[in-house]
Parts: sequence; structure tokens; C-alpha cells
Amino acid sequence: MPIQRVLVVGAGTMGQGIAQAALQAGYDVTLSDVAAPPLERGLARLREGLETAVAKGKLDPPARDQALGRLGSTTDARAAAAAADLVIEAVPESIEIKRSLYAAIDAALRPEAILASNTSSLGIADLAGGLARPERFLGMHFFNPVPVMALLELVVHPGTAPEVLEAARAVGARLGKTCITVKDSPGFASSRLGLALGLEAMRMLEEGVASAQDIDTAMELGYRHPMGPLKLTDLVGLDVRLGIAEHLHRTLGRDRFEPPRILREHVAAGRLGRKSGRGFYEW
Repeated sequence: MPIQRVLVVGAGTMGQGIAQAALQAGYDVTLSDVAAPPLERGLARLREGLETAVAKGKLDPPARDQALGRLGSTTDARAAAAAADLVIEAVPESIEIKRSLYAAIDAALRPEAILASNTSSLGIADLAGGLARPERFLGMHFFNPVPVMALLELVVHPGTAPEVLEAARAVGARLGKTCITVKDSPGFASSRLGLALGLEAMRMLEEGVASAQDIDTAMELGYRHPMGPLKLTDLVGLDVRLGIAEHLHRTLGRDRFEPPRILREHVAAGRLGRKSGRGFYEW
């Protein structure tokens, strides 16, 4: 089935980024959120993102205008889902919130439509439970900032239809992403590996091994990581990483995923990273 109409549900950082990338790739995109204020904030960031792409020479003004002409918005995800070829869910990392959304839109989806989750750690098979067509469901895990990052992690559960995976792979190629395919497992490939590194960096900081800056510099210059694990945690959000760590520690039962004290303390104090102005760094 050719995919042209994309609905992105959740206008936060990831949803806005996915919508922008899809617009730049020529898709017709509708961005949705539960209420007007977060939706308007997401739309404003999306427009800013397109202007940044123009300023950097990655998009010309006519293409920007065409992209904006293909952009729609709504607070009624169910109504928008009825016309979508692909629905990408980018709501908070809560299985209850995600399942509630699916229950609201599932009946509205056309039989050939694909439903995807941008979850970075929740089980795809668990999320598929209760769907009328679980074979049309998979994970499409994007990375922040979506328009820039080259990776798209496709996560399949045992019932995902092969043609659905291939359609998602084709979307990824049109978005300019390199796709990897991962079987459903807590944390998938990227979050599991990245989190293990980030948590160990936090323990080193907690133990006074080195400063945050020096730990990050070690990985950036010594291993050619584009960003150190602590700065990356600030970018992702300490609260997001805490939630993923708790989930992996609970599901895998391994001590290496137990959240360090320093992470819990920062989150409790509201030091969530760049979005709050302070995390392991001042922003």
C-alpha cells in the first residue's frame, strides 16, 4: 500500500520532529495532541524547525512553503486516523496512555493502515494486545532531533506482518534514515546499549571519578561519540531516562539498569536537562 498521509499523535519534541521530517520528505502530515495549547506549541516548534532547515541550506523557501501547505493539525486523533495511511504515536512512555490512545483510534483505522509506536523501551507485543489488527502494528523508534539523526529502529513483534515491516522500511528510506530491524525485547538495541553507558557515566560522576565534562570528553574524543553520555542524557531528559531505566531494571532484572542515586535526586529536584534549564549541565 502506498503511504502518503501520515498522522503523528503527540506534539511534543519527538512528535514535532517526526512530523517535520515527514513533511520535508513530501508526506501529507497531520499533527495531533489532546489539547490546543500543546498542539500550538508543537506547531510553533515545527515551523521554527523548517525555518532552521532553510537557514542551513537544507531546504529552500518554496519547499518550506509546500511543506507547510501539506501540514494539518487537530485535537481529534480518532477523526484524523480514519484518513491516515500511517499513524505514528509519540505520546508519553506509559503503556496505559498508549493503550488508551489505541483504544480510541483502533476502530477508526482503515484495514490497510499501519499503526506504529515511537516508544524507546516498552514491549511492542504488550502494546499490540487488544488491537483489532495487531499484524499492522510495529515500533518505529526515531531519535532526537529527528530531522537530523540518521537512524530509525524498526521493532517487530512475532505477529507483525512482513509487508508492514517493508512498508515501514520504505518510509524510513524516504525520510533519509538508515533502518535497523530489532526483535521485540526490553529496550530494543539502541536504548538498551545507550542507557547502560549513560547509567555507568552517572555512577562515575557520583563516585567522583571525573567531572561530567571530562567523562563526556573521554567518549567524544576517545571513542568518537558525537555527544557524551551525560550531555546526551540532558538532551533526552533525565525523567525520560529514569523511566526507561526503571522499566529495564524491572523487566530484565539486572543490576546494571538500576537507576543511580544521582539520577533519582536530579529528577526529584526538577533538574531534567535542557528542557528545564539544568541537568548534568547548565543550559
